[in-house]
Amino acid sequence: MTTALDALTGWPSQLDELFGRISREFARAEPSQQARKYLEGLLGGAKRKNSWQLAKQIGDARPWRTQRVLSHVWWDQDRVYDVVRGHVVERLGRDGVLIVDETGFLKKGEHSVGVARQYSSTAGRIDNCQVGMFLAYATERGHA
Repeated sequence: MTTALDALTGWPSQLDELFGRISREFARAEPSQQARKYLEGLLGGAKRKNSWQLAKQIGDARPWRTQRVLSHVWWDQDRVYDVVRGHVVERLGRDGVLIVDETGFLKKGEHSVGVARQYSSTAGRIDNCQVGMFLAYATERGHA
């Protein structure tokens, strides 16, 4: 399966550089390494991005290591946000615009997180769905 990342050249070195900055926010090497694997899994080609599929994508037998990083390991999310924002602005410049997109994901069952009967702009009606909010930063040089 081809991903959007496959079309980009040099992205592994840019990810290395960005994660080099983010990894400083972790007190220990193991959670930092797991966070990196998780990020690679999110950027990878798995069709579904739930914890079990991501664990398989990154070579873990079970999702518990990543779940622990996300729920119990201390890291400053505001600082990581600032680092990622700084990285994007360095690459794309300060002359961009923010693009907000609300997308509904129609669902048949009720077991996924956030599924409820609610309005979906995708379907144009109230239906069983999840609603996701996405934010992009775009300039003439690219988007993130």
